[in-house]
Amino acid sequence: MASLSARWHRSLQEIPEDDWERLVGADAIPFYRWRWLTALEASGSIAADQGWQPLHLALRRDDDTLVAVAPLYLKGHSYGEFVFDQAFARLAADLGLRYYPKLVGMSPVSPVQGYRFHVAPGEDAGALTALMLRLIDDFAARNGILSCNFLYVDPAWQPLAEAAGCACWLNQQSLWSAQGQEQFADYLAGFNANQRRNIKRERQAVRKAGISVTPLTGAALTPALLEAMHGFYAQHCARWGPWGSKYLEASFFDALVDPELSVHVVLFSAHRGDPHDPVAMSLCIQDQQQLWGRYWGTREEIDCLHFEVCYYAPIAWALERGLQRFDPGAGGSHKRRRGFVARPLASLHRWYDDQMDGLIRAWLPRANGLLQEEIEAINAELPFRAEAPALGLSAADL
Repeated sequence: MASLSARWHRSLQEIPEDDWERLVGADAIPFYRWRWLTALEASGSIAADQGWQPLHLALRRDDDTLVAVAPLYLKGHSYGEFVFDQAFARLAADLGLRYYPKLVGMSPVSPVQGYRFHVAPGEDAGALTALMLRLIDDFAARNGILSCNFLYVDPAWQPLAEAAGCACWLNQQSLWSAQGQEQFADYLAGFNANQRRNIKRERQAVRKAGISVTPLTGAALTPALLEAMHGFYAQHCARWGPWGSKYLEASFFDALVDPELSVHVVLFSAHRGDPHDPVAMSLCIQDQQQLWGRYWGTREEIDCLHFEVCYYAPIAWALERGLQRFDPGAGGSHKRRRGFVARPLASLHRWYDDQMDGLIRAWLPRANGLLQEEIEAINAELPFRAEAPALGLSAADL
């Protein structure tokens, strides 16, 4: 380890794409690819003036070979994380502590499981994880930062970070899994009779409105379509006023026409004629195993259109493509009746005030246990057959 040097980067563009991709690996999900993250930064969507200061930690050998990186952001707020830490912020205030800025590790504004420190093949991932956490601790101490928070962590990386002293907090999200289904009829067959009729009625309502839904991806995506998608996204966010959570600039959507990105983008265009003249649209991200739902919007209020564009059409697409999972995004209890199972996702935390750290760590086992009970209760009432999800608790939680 003595031959390693550390550097903090205020932009991912300071790290060559080839070096980053070598560490992230060919199987990395799209949200941690160099081009996705740099598109967020270059578009101004993720920037210091938006409360997201990129601050990526890199370790190099003396010959400048990159051996490990940690995607990190210095945050001036908690928006765009979808892990709701307001109770921690209130506790900090009660203790007379400044909660912000805080360090956050995640793919910005994307609540997708998979965060980890990326380590070069052949290196000791456990030892480098511990070293990088010590460097983060030192940085926090020098700069008066109260906490470091790794959100939606990769289950394979979680034990390494917990062994180095991170505390685990569970939150809840949804996931659809194929579980042997091969076509939409198989998906429907898994529901009880009442919910099968309900789903058929919802899809029929969209057809009666004269709406068809066409998936478009890769070379079929055009700058005009992506501009339209940004318009739908912005319009949908505007409907919710200050709670609209609009983070992404138009130029981020423009960047998605890049072939390295567009191959992962699927637009579900709801239209009455030409798919390039949509009435509504959703944006999903795919890789070879999974689909992720991200954004949607509509310029007409059509009964059940949201369910069709955001759930049913993407599930049908996933089955056609042999994808195994569909993460529809954060929130929404209505997802439960449409094939999505509640599951726990772990976030890992470090607090740099002894009193705050002690109070939260004493509370976490009870909080995680209650979350487990809630998930079990939710999944016991699902109107379809589903395998129970792994709860992902560490030994310290048991």
